[in-house]
Amino acid sequence: MYLASLGKLALGSRLKALSDHFYGAADEVYQTLGATIESRWLPVLRYLWDVGPSSVTEVADAIGQTHSAVSQLTDKLVHAGMVRRQRDPADGRRTVLVLTEKAHASLAELGPIWCAVRRGVTFSLEEHAAQLLDAIEACERALQERPVVQAILAEHAAIEASPVEVVPYAPELREHFHRLNAQWLERYFRIEEIDGVVMSDPERYILQPGGAIFFARLGEDIIGTCALLQESPGVFELTKMGVDETFRGLGAGKRLLDACIAEFHRREGHTLFLESNSVLRPALRMYEKAGFVLQPSIRPGSHYERADVYMVYQDR
Repeated sequence: MYLASLGKLALGSRLKALSDHFYGAADEVYQTLGATIESRWLPVLRYLWDVGPSSVTEVADAIGQTHSAVSQLTDKLVHAGMVRRQRDPADGRRTVLVLTEKAHASLAELGPIWCAVRRGVTFSLEEHAAQLLDAIEACERALQERPVVQAILAEHAAIEASPVEVVPYAPELREHFHRLNAQWLERYFRIEEIDGVVMSDPERYILQPGGAIFFARLGEDIIGTCALLQESPGVFELTKMGVDETFRGLGAGKRLLDACIAEFHRREGHTLFLESNSVLRPALRMYEKAGFVLQPSIRPGSHYERADVYMVYQDR
């Protein structure tokens, strides 16, 4: 499932899809069994049935929905003959929602259906039903204590205030070299044999022959990597450039590219080239801006099946 691959970024979308699934299932059950309510009516109707006449604000607070959403739903319930608005006998300035006789009669017939719903959900989800309810309750408590909007904005401010650092290779970062490159290779292409060899032992295949590896770090997170591979004396390949998709837009790719070019100059190289693919258009634009020039054909003897772009750096 695609949304699952997005993790926390798609949390709201996944919960909505799950909610829509349960709403749809309940409506199908109600229609099949001849019930005269809709699943989305249940929170308001059940609250009024349990508590009695209440204002829109009271209902909204109790069921965790906005005043506007409950007001709009109330309009539908009034139109369906399930709810009416009336003045509060104890306070004529206040309007409360009251169940109609039709609503009372409809809800009174739902006992066997609600029992079947509880049992059916338990059967379908097994132990996950109780786990889900516990998790929802825990999330509700956490969101009350630590509102998510403020938390996200605070994290964004921290990210904006934290510069992306470029650091050299260290043995403890080896796993990130593989992770970051595997991410983009598996998304757009596949991990070819030469990729697997280099990614599994970068010290042997990049560092020992005279190359360099750099990482982009944001706080405690390693968010990108790039390598400078020495093919022969003075000839270097810019390779294995990867930035974590969840951290793009922070300039990590350019910082890494600049670091590799600077290292190329420091080592007094005379040729710097790269091989890429035409589908990676944002990366190609970045390379062009940095001084890489597109060549008319692919590089002779290219190691990569995916390579249909060959670019050579021209110092400006």
